[in-house]
Amino acid sequence: MRLRAQAPRLAVGLTRVSTAEQGQSGLGLEAQLASIRAFAAAQGWTLVAEYSDVASGKDDKRPGFQAALARCRQLDAVLVAARLDRITRRAHTLSQLLEDGISIRAADMPGADDLMLRIYAAMAQKERELISERTKSALAAAKARGKVLGGDRGYRPPAGPNATAAAQTRREGAQRAAHRLSLELERLRLLGVQGHAARARALNDQGVPTPRGTGAWTHTTVARILERMAQAAVAAGGS
Repeated sequence: MRLRAQAPRLAVGLTRVSTAEQGQSGLGLEAQLASIRAFAAAQGWTLVAEYSDVASGKDDKRPGFQAALARCRQLDAVLVAARLDRITRRAHTLSQLLEDGISIRAADMPGADDLMLRIYAAMAQKERELISERTKSALAAAKARGKVLGGDRGYRPPAGPNATAAAQTRREGAQRAAHRLSLELERLRLLGVQGHAARARALNDQGVPTPRGTGAWTHTTVARILERMAQAAVAAGGS
């Protein structure tokens, strides 16, 4: 008896930017869409629909998001985004979608399963909360010193961009990338892939982007990610 060929998996793409300026430029959306298409093609999935939003990731009622979910339910398709936070910034929303049977995947975490997605979403939300708390504390301290905050008073400071703030932003971005990649490394460890070199080969074979997004994984890159996470754990324990 000849077996019927299994139909290819269907996928629905979702892109999102936060501001009208980003949406009008199209650059952020185009880059996300290119990543989604490449990821779906690599998985052998058929991308049947693409939806987009210009809104905050905290807004679960945005029209593109809701339309994408409806299409996924209709076709039993997987919801694909360039990054997990393009779908939602709320960990409980992601968990509820997975509980409801919506299959979700992020192009920048090709090997992540449902459990890893839940863990990463929770970690990312906690990190955003900590950043918000630090920002509020800094503003309160500045206000206590008598510094006038907020508003456009018709002038621009003669000094250029704040180098300290820019460096802090880069560090926080690197930390977020390290969190995400540490989940990939933990998954490989649980699968029995031991050693930095072996994990680097596995990440290259699976097409997982490096922290910089270019080049190939090496044992040194793996070691740096693990070292960064160890330092973060020590810092968290001492805070």
